[in-house]
Amino acid sequence: MNEAIISLTKVNKYYGHGGGRQQVLHDLTLTINHGDFISIVGTSGSGKTTLLNIVGGLDRRYDGTCVVDGQQVEKLDDKRLARLRNETLGFVFQSFNLMEHLTCWENVALSAFFQGSNIPQSQIYSRAVEVLERFGLHDKIHSQPANLSGGQKQRVAIARALYNKPKILLCDEPTGNLDSKTGDDVIELFKSLNREDGITLLVITHEERVSKATDRSIHLEDGRIVSENAEAPPVK
Repeated sequence: MNEAIISLTKVNKYYGHGGGRQQVLHDLTLTINHGDFISIVGTSGSGKTTLLNIVGGLDRRYDGTCVVDGQQVEKLDDKRLARLRNETLGFVFQSFNLMEHLTCWENVALSAFFQGSNIPQSQIYSRAVEVLERFGLHDKIHSQPANLSGGQKQRVAIARALYNKPKILLCDEPTGNLDSKTGDDVIELFKSLNREDGITLLVITHEERVSKATDRSIHLEDGRIVSENAEAPPVK
């Protein structure tokens, strides 16, 4: 039987104060097991990104509980949360978020530099090259982002997310800035990471073709789960 790696129980999230207070998640309960490949779909304002931010420890101001890899996120101090995010979670965003003045391998190895690690730079470099080569970027190792296509930038961003061998990959509109062919390539890459590496993927998307590629699709509407395991309706 699969074990849960992400579990949200009766999560309520509010923005604003007083008369302007708005509830964006309503008693949301969700379990994601090890090795799941899940998409979260819904219109703008449905709560998709808020949900992802809670799972990723980017937002801890909510009611309810969020457990990730056995740790209750809202109870973690900053040091333990940083360790969880560094060792268990990888993040991929629509906008790539690459440092333009750094080379591809330096972008991929950013987490090692930020940690002030005592690991020799040669070892850091080797790991970055290993991940880049897996994604077909062997000839871009020393290139800067300005010299890459959109698809190449996203592959560098995914390589960066995988540098520390995370158990969970959280992706916010990862194909949003890509053409359909390049987006399909990224989807196939995610499938490979899920099947071959056993990585759990949680993908926020508004694209039906992305949700259809996942094993389980959850449709959010006004902060509530309205359907699950069904083809999501097109979102415009």
